[in-house]
Amino acid sequence: MNLPLPLKDVHPGLAPSWWPPAPGWWMVAAGGLLVAAGAWWWLRRRRMRRAAILQLFEDAVDAAGSPAQQVAAMSDLLRRAARRKDPSADRLQGDDWLRFLDRGMSPPCFEHGPGALLRDGAFRRDVDEGAARALRTVARQRYVTWMLGK
Repeated sequence: MNLPLPLKDVHPGLAPSWWPPAPGWWMVAAGGLLVAAGAWWWLRRRRMRRAAILQLFEDAVDAAGSPAQQVAAMSDLLRRAARRKDPSADRLQGDDWLRFLDRGMSPPCFEHGPGALLRDGAFRRDVDEGAARALRTVARQRYVTWMLGK
């Protein structure tokens, strides 16, 4: 008994729609948003910390009156920051102190550059304002680098 079977063509079903996404995709999207928000918060916090450190340096130096007092203020700030690198660094004197400041800088600018004013600038009666400004530039760079832990 061979009866003909009433077969019909198989029609594919409808493709699943892309919306709403499966729960796994919602979790991937939420994770991506969390990572992006965390990265934004971390970068913002880093920028704000750097700005606060710069502001502290600028305020302390601006509060000093004469260029000699500004040199003394920069020396004090650098000695405080140096303690983050080496706890005994604030006791270094003269050329040893300037060599310590030059460590890791390229080019070195404390022992033989504008930073050499730190050797005796705070004790001079008259300090050239241009030399104090040049020292301020290199001292700010070193201070911020050390305070940010680099």
